[in-house]
Amino acid sequence: MLHQRFIELGEGYGDVYELIELINTNKDRLLRTIILSTSTPTGEALSFAAAFKPAGESNFMPIYICREGIQQKGEEKPKRRLLFEEKAEQAGVTPVYIKTKHSSEFAAPILFYQYIIGVLRLNNLLPSLY
Repeated sequence: MLHQRFIELGEGYGDVYELIELINTNKDRLLRTIILSTSTPTGEALSFAAAFKPAGESNFMPIYICREGIQQKGEEKPKRRLLFEEKAEQAGVTPVYIKTKHSSEFAAPILFYQYIIGVLRLNNLLPSLY
């Protein structure tokens, strides 16, 4: 059985560069890149994520995420979003953009991540568990 889990790197300031480095060094395992967007009173809060295929014989699928730290106001994309999109494209994967609920609407971060995994599976963006 496949085990999928989010690994939070941070809120997306310096952490975006770590996520990009994970993409660069694991291009052969990269399955999907994702931009999650949620509405806030000041615009959109963005999360960047990268899902990787399991390593070797493992059944563990890591999904690294920088959660809701980048703000987008209006149509102009923030520099970190442009950089994330560019590096994902260079790795051969176009980021999928999804509007979601804000993590603060959930009692705990793990519930938010279960919700996101459900959304991704329902849209065939992550493989099923079996």
